[in-house]
Amino acid sequence: MSDDERWIDAALALAGRGLGRTAPNPSVGCLLVNGGRVVGRGWTQPGGRPHAEAEALAQAGSAARGATAYVTLEPCAHVSARGPSCTDGLIAAGVARVVAAMVDPDARTAGQGVDRLRAAGIDVAIGVREAAARRAIAGFLMREAHGRPFVTLKLAMSIDGRIAMADGRSRWITGEMARAHAHLLRARSDLIVVGRGTLEADDPSLDVRLAGLEDRAPRIAVMSRSLMAVPAGRKAARSDTLVIDGPAAIDGIDGVNDVLVEGGAAVAAACLAADRVDRIAVYRAPIVIGGGLAGVGDIGLADLADAHGRWRASDSRRLGNDRLEVYDRTR
Repeated sequence: MSDDERWIDAALALAGRGLGRTAPNPSVGCLLVNGGRVVGRGWTQPGGRPHAEAEALAQAGSAARGATAYVTLEPCAHVSARGPSCTDGLIAAGVARVVAAMVDPDARTAGQGVDRLRAAGIDVAIGVREAAARRAIAGFLMREAHGRPFVTLKLAMSIDGRIAMADGRSRWITGEMARAHAHLLRARSDLIVVGRGTLEADDPSLDVRLAGLEDRAPRIAVMSRSLMAVPAGRKAARSDTLVIDGPAAIDGIDGVNDVLVEGGAAVAAACLAADRVDRIAVYRAPIVIGGGLAGVGDIGLADLADAHGRWRASDSRRLGNDRLEVYDRTR
């Protein structure tokens, strides 16, 4: 791995700190490196401003002159009422080089930032670790390309695909490490979707129970065709909780890049049948339940052949005694 790739990976780690807090903006990371030493670092702040470059430049001060800026997305080229152009900021600071993971698809920038940096005599490298950068801001890219958020379906199940005992008891299918990872998924999402059945059977709080991230609980949407509002007294009855009537309604929710669908089986099936799932995260415990509740209901599959070629394994790792399997939709 080259030095540029290592620094971009470090910037991507910084960008991860803003996930779930910056929508509809992407969460971007920036490192300013001068003489092999980090002189400034930043990531997109809550609400989308200040941008990562502005944060890093403010930290670096005069040390930014002659530095290399490593950014996970092309610096913005447009001036906003909420802040100046990052391209202008980098030029004014006197950076010598900019390494960006990818071009910004936003029409207000879309290569203009790169062009202006080069016109100012700054060396620019583009496309370093692009695949990793695209994966990190998949929600923003989905919004830009298709006008809808990126949807991840989370399933915690046994070896035989059960999410609960036959009587509905499900605490706990997976172990502590897997549950902590699932809470990290929540913290990095803008919206959690559950069904009415899950709301009534489990009364979930849908918060983030990780030390230091308790304030990262995303908004909640309950999917139901009959429920008008979440009843008072339910843990999910927050002031900003939504009730939606189906998967298509997810598309129109403002300020949402990343959606986490948590259950139950009917909601999972509805989102899959509507082809609204872009990633499936399966937390699989080494247990066999037998006659329990299935993780996914009927999705209307007419022929087994139609199920093949739709999903690609993209990650697999051990989490204590459990295993996380991640599958991306092939499109």
